[in-house]
Amino acid sequence: MRHLGARLTRIAPGRVHIVLPSRPQVTQQHGYFHAGATSAIADSAGGYAAYTLFPENTEVLTVEYKINLLAPAVGDHIEAVGAVLKPGRTLTVCQLDVFGVQHGRPGLVANGQQTLIRVNGPEQ
Repeated sequence: MRHLGARLTRIAPGRVHIVLPSRPQVTQQHGYFHAGATSAIADSAGGYAAYTLFPENTEVLTVEYKINLLAPAVGDHIEAVGAVLKPGRTLTVCQLDVFGVQHGRPGLVANGQQTLIRVNGPEQ
């Protein structure tokens, strides 16, 4: 996320927001946010949302995710929202929404779903 210039802006149990400002390094040839950058922040928002519900000394890994790109991602920034739909002891399912925010007005540009697995962290 540091490489992309993304930052966590909201963290709550089962819900995380990540913002990515617009700049040439994260856009494609037409000036829209690149699908890879859009997908990366969506995946991370869901992963962190699940992580907020996991016990200490556990980690999170994405098992699979699907993103539908609904509109060109334009704006001053994009904002990914990951929200836990179904927490589990092993697998957790999250909803992923990405909004293009132009002049303070959000518009949905991508939507998806993700499955994550909880794994034990390194022994201390």
